[in-house]
Amino acid sequence: MTFGEQPAYLRVAGDLRQKIADGSLPPHTRLPSQARIRAEYGVSDTVALEARKVLMAEGLVEGRSGSGTYVREQPVPRRISRAGYRGTAPSTPFRQEQSEAGARGTWESGSEQEEATASIAKRLGIQEGDRVMRTRYVFRDAGEAMMLSTSWEPLAVTGRTPVMLPEEGPLAGCGVVERMAALDIVVDNVVEEVGARPGLAEELLRLGGVPGHAVLVIERTYYASGMAVETADVVVPADRYRIAYHLPVK
Repeated sequence: MTFGEQPAYLRVAGDLRQKIADGSLPPHTRLPSQARIRAEYGVSDTVALEARKVLMAEGLVEGRSGSGTYVREQPVPRRISRAGYRGTAPSTPFRQEQSEAGARGTWESGSEQEEATASIAKRLGIQEGDRVMRTRYVFRDAGEAMMLSTSWEPLAVTGRTPVMLPEEGPLAGCGVVERMAALDIVVDNVVEEVGARPGLAEELLRLGGVPGHAVLVIERTYYASGMAVETADVVVPADRYRIAYHLPVK
């Protein structure tokens, strides 16, 4: 193989991918069998099998037990808007942001205390093993799971206060900024880092995704005068959503 030349299985996968993209192989169409791929492209069974594996890993096709492999219908990506905190709106940041797109946002949550892992302790600027409140969320749009979030808050800040549980008490669901303000803590900065990785099995099960699909992960941390008061991982299916940031010019 000369420099820059693709392996045979990638060339076959690329051609089949193009046929899916241009509609020659529309959604719900059965993918050519391994024997047909072998004959049409003049490749071995191994190459044909690897090409099919590539398309399956990319989420372009799916296997149906006892029936074969079929082209998946690809969702049209929808937008999740992230515009930062706005103190004038009487709702949570999630509802503020999603209302712009006409979404009917609801969520489920559950909180429990745990010891901070090394990575979470580093993000919060506390010691490994310090107590934190972990809250897990499933956000839905019209009933469809669209986003997961897991947040951690140091109990040294919120413990034994009315806002210790993010979704209970007098400020339940009001968001980090308002809850911290109730403790005379002024949140003045939020940092978000966006990355991508393969979705974990548990995440994809809850989001209705396909094993092997990628997810977008937003690592968010709220700060008050340099002190981290909350950090969270927000997980979004990359094939169904795009993250749109609205950043005001000052």
